[in-house]
Amino acid sequence: MQTYRELFRQREFTPLFLTVSVKSAAQTVTGLALGTLVYTRTGSPLLSSLAMFGPSLAQLVGATTLLSAADRLPPRAALTGLGVVLGLAAAVQAIPGLPVWAAFAVLLALGVLASLGGGITYGLLHEILLRRGFLIGRSVMNMSNGTMQILGFAVGGLLVQALSPRGALLVGAGLYLISAAFARFGLSRRPPRAAGRASVAETWRTNALLWASKPRRYVYLALCVPNGLIVGCESLFVPYAPQQAGLLFAFAAGGMLIGDTLVGRFVPAGWRARGGPLLRLLLAAPYLVFFLHPALPFALVTVLVASIGFAATLLLQERLMALTPDELSGHALGLHTSGMLTMQGVGAALAGGVAQLTSPATAMTVLAAASVAVTLLLERGLRSGRTTDGGAARRTGAPAPTAGGGAPTAPATPSVHAPAPGPES
Repeated sequence: MQTYRELFRQREFTPLFLTVSVKSAAQTVTGLALGTLVYTRTGSPLLSSLAMFGPSLAQLVGATTLLSAADRLPPRAALTGLGVVLGLAAAVQAIPGLPVWAAFAVLLALGVLASLGGGITYGLLHEILLRRGFLIGRSVMNMSNGTMQILGFAVGGLLVQALSPRGALLVGAGLYLISAAFARFGLSRRPPRAAGRASVAETWRTNALLWASKPRRYVYLALCVPNGLIVGCESLFVPYAPQQAGLLFAFAAGGMLIGDTLVGRFVPAGWRARGGPLLRLLLAAPYLVFFLHPALPFALVTVLVASIGFAATLLLQERLMALTPDELSGHALGLHTSGMLTMQGVGAALAGGVAQLTSPATAMTVLAAASVAVTLLLERGLRSGRTTDGGAARRTGAPAPTAGGGAPTAPATPSVHAPAPGPES
């Protein structure tokens, strides 16, 4: 599968694409509205950052308790239910006079539940498209996410000004319910990808199995840590430029859209391995100029260029799938999504804390330098993993071999089965 036309001919891709796109718009609008509302009420960069990205911290709780359900729930019902719950929660956060602590309590509860969302969504994407179409399918999802963020932050900024932050939250709640409708009426009813009951013990067991492979471990770290630190920089856009934060977010999303378009559709396979390290450095290095407190036009160009580097995530996700059995794809992608979002929450907390003691510009510089350092430290392990396991992409139930090429890390789970060949009506 090489073209967008072939991609959208897949019967279930379009409704899944619409579900994810509208949900992304809802997250963008509600995140900007809540961050603005909290900053207006408290004047705190830390609380504003946590309001936008703090729920990601709760992903860690979900990743260690609920994640085995990502392959053990019917995808259509799960995505529909999550959309309804997120919509109701956004409506609750719009209640006048709701204490800040109560708004954060709702956010943390949603973060735990949302840990399932990535695994269910992208496990279903992998099931629909299989390996040959996953990269281009995921790139289109990311392009849509970037587009929805551009529109969401631009429109969200207008909604905050025209309707107030609470009015924008209600609009976001409506968008969540629309995404739930796309999932319910557009997707086919499919059985779970894995048999057996979801449990905390099963979540821990499969997490340990996925983490035991050294090549996978380096891929997970590269997916989560540098990315999370840069999102920490983004979490300070509101205190850095309160009146133009929407523009900064929109330019960042535009850079991500450019990167995903180029890598997902036009970059040849032979260049991907060589270009990955450069993209990972591009993600962080431009933010170092914030030490100079750049004016808005220069800041916009900086975040646009840096965000092209988010396309490195596509290449790492493709590599993760090459190292993971099909029947664990949902869990593996869910673990990546939860880990990434958790680190984004950590990055937002670190950025807010440093900004509280110094300034938003200084905090962005510190986190960018940390991201560059982590990227360089991980590069040797990623290169070694590519040498030892790169050609051993397992598409069966057997786990990938260890970095040394010896025996498998653990036996495959007897309770899981390969994805069904097609949708059930």
